[in-house]
Amino acid sequence: CTLDSEVALRVGGDFFFDPQPGDSRVNLVLIAGGVGINPLFSILLHIADLHGYQEGKGNRHKLGTAKLYYSAKNTSELLFKKNILGLMKAFPGKITCCFHVTQQRSQICKELQPHITGK
Repeated sequence: CTLDSEVALRVGGDFFFDPQPGDSRVNLVLIAGGVGINPLFSILLHIADLHGYQEGKGNRHKLGTAKLYYSAKNTSELLFKKNILGLMKAFPGKITCCFHVTQQRSQICKELQPHITGK
């Protein structure tokens, strides 16, 4: 976002992302902590499916980018991290993630290091 950008926020409750063909392009920012990743991971998988379908067969969906910010105490508590890294590799620039750890005491593996902020 930039200064004066319009954003919509949704916190808790029942929510989903189901863009329809012909809808305007949207960029998503998904923010999760701990096990709160579950519904957002489903949204990421849906976005990946739509991107894959769009690239493979072509469709009328106008997909923007999806950026996930995901925080946990340490990297062992980051659920789906390998799956998320796989989505980022499969759809570079379209799906990105920044992991944040608050109480990491051990060395962070090389695969995660470029995507980790915090201690």
